[in-house]
Amino acid sequence: MTQSQPILVAGRWEESERELVSIAPGTGEEIGRSFLASAEQLDRATAAAVTAFEVTRKLASFERADLLRKIATGIVEHRDELGELLAREAGKPLADSLTEVDRTAFTFRHAGEEAERITGEVIPLDVIATSRGKWGITRRVPLGPIAGISPFNVPLSLSAHKLAPALAAGNTIVLKPDSKVALTLLLLARIMVDAGVPEGALSVLPMDVDVADAMVTDPRFRLLSFTGSARVGWDMRARAGTKQVVLELGGDGAVIVAADADLDHVVKRVLVGSFKYAGQICISVQRIFVHASLVAEFTERMSAGAAALRVGPPLEPSSEIGPMISEAAAARMLETVDEAVRAGATVIVGGHRTGAYVEPTVLTNVPHTVALATDEAFAPVVFIEPFTELSDAIARVNESRYGLQAGVFTRDLRAIWAAFDDLDVGGVIINDVPTYRVDHMPYGGVKDSGIGREGIRYAIEHMTELRTLVITPDS
Repeated sequence: MTQSQPILVAGRWEESERELVSIAPGTGEEIGRSFLASAEQLDRATAAAVTAFEVTRKLASFERADLLRKIATGIVEHRDELGELLAREAGKPLADSLTEVDRTAFTFRHAGEEAERITGEVIPLDVIATSRGKWGITRRVPLGPIAGISPFNVPLSLSAHKLAPALAAGNTIVLKPDSKVALTLLLLARIMVDAGVPEGALSVLPMDVDVADAMVTDPRFRLLSFTGSARVGWDMRARAGTKQVVLELGGDGAVIVAADADLDHVVKRVLVGSFKYAGQICISVQRIFVHASLVAEFTERMSAGAAALRVGPPLEPSSEIGPMISEAAAARMLETVDEAVRAGATVIVGGHRTGAYVEPTVLTNVPHTVALATDEAFAPVVFIEPFTELSDAIARVNESRYGLQAGVFTRDLRAIWAAFDDLDVGGVIINDVPTYRVDHMPYGGVKDSGIGREGIRYAIEHMTELRTLVITPDS
């Protein structure tokens, strides 16, 4: 099955002079074709977003809510088609792809609910004599056209976290999806258009980086929402001018396993957090700090579990781990492992690849100075390190330049509060892995992991601005 799909420019389906071929990771099979938007098409999409904002900003709450619910219904109706296409384009096991489709439908449905809850407040201003009788009223108003840039790894869900709150708040949006998953996002765009998105309010444009760079600097966009690497994200923020910027960037997710943890539960969850989608998730587990009394047993059980995971083609029901997004990405992972081994690390299991397919890999004795310990791996590789005092484990987590989420396995309330107080991360997940996320919770990081928060209500706060009305009684 191959597909051909034009791109959505200012509410119209168009082609361009540059064809985009979608290739399946792991096999090199051609999935279908689309197009790369030109600079002229981006400019028209941006101008249309400005014009359409005069329509979207005046939509009633019930109109925005109804639209988002229709989109959610459309996603459910196309669940199997979206799931299979996502599995083929991203190399994601089909079960995981279908779960992502379900999450995407939830995100739009929940955004419909939040569209009905965008409220303000009444402020008594007569706290001083000169303001007798005065009242203040606040409301949140839509910000304006939004530029969204989404990655390949969780493309439907992460794009939905830009699209859904933008529409819920009454904004317009131009989305640049990663070209590797363009067909999947263009199918979502078709569902959204069929649901009734106002013409010009949505454009979905696969683009080369040099074309898309205009989204960063164009003052017609009032907010830039980017999900991707730290290096690229912070460079964008530096060049974004006066527009607001929300960055959801990388991480090197850490887990702390305290002495009182339930190892059965820990191993089960850490295997998922470490190797789901071949570790290509920004909140994937990379660093595992285990109390010295448990480290030997944990290492043995974790390694056995990793070795037992089934690596295979994403559409095979038995596959638990598919390929990495490219052979180049797989090769980079093995270079990172080899560097650690040369510096003294030990590979307990894994450490090999066949093309883009990489074995789940577990290491110990990883020096603190190598890339595996200091940078985001974004791959199916973890290392285990012992600790004796919780404060030492917390300090090791905090040494990272990243701070997205961290998981802590313990039954000790004092340890829970110590982790919540002292871990320098955006989210502390107790008795689960940092890979845990529910789409309406606040999500984001600190330090090099980004700025701002996603999660529908929290994204809406970024995508609106507070306006104040002061009422003076007629004298």
